[in-house]
Amino acid sequence: MAAKLPYRATTATGDRLDFEFTLHEETGDPVRVSQMLSALLATLDRDLQLQPDTSNGDLLQALAMALAVRTRLLFGDGVTAEALSRQLLEEALASSREVERQSPAAGHA
Repeated sequence: MAAKLPYRATTATGDRLDFEFTLHEETGDPVRVSQMLSALLATLDRDLQLQPDTSNGDLLQALAMALAVRTRLLFGDGVTAEALSRQLLEEALASSREVERQSPAAGHA
């Protein structure tokens, strides 16, 4: 059975999304994976606060390009690295399909 990485993301409006990412069988350090994910998302959040009119499409395009650049920077067979990047992206997206947005309670008690 594949190992899982639980991950909680909170939107600027307080909505919570609880992920259960499937980890690749050769994942070396799940804690480090979680730390890097948090660092990337925090950096994006800070940038988006400076430019709140950034479109979702531009954000996703930049992320896709970053994945392509990091994939190409790896030493070794480019075809193998690209295949691994595709596999990891597909698995992450598949894990995200199960996530439900949980909004904080609103109103007065």
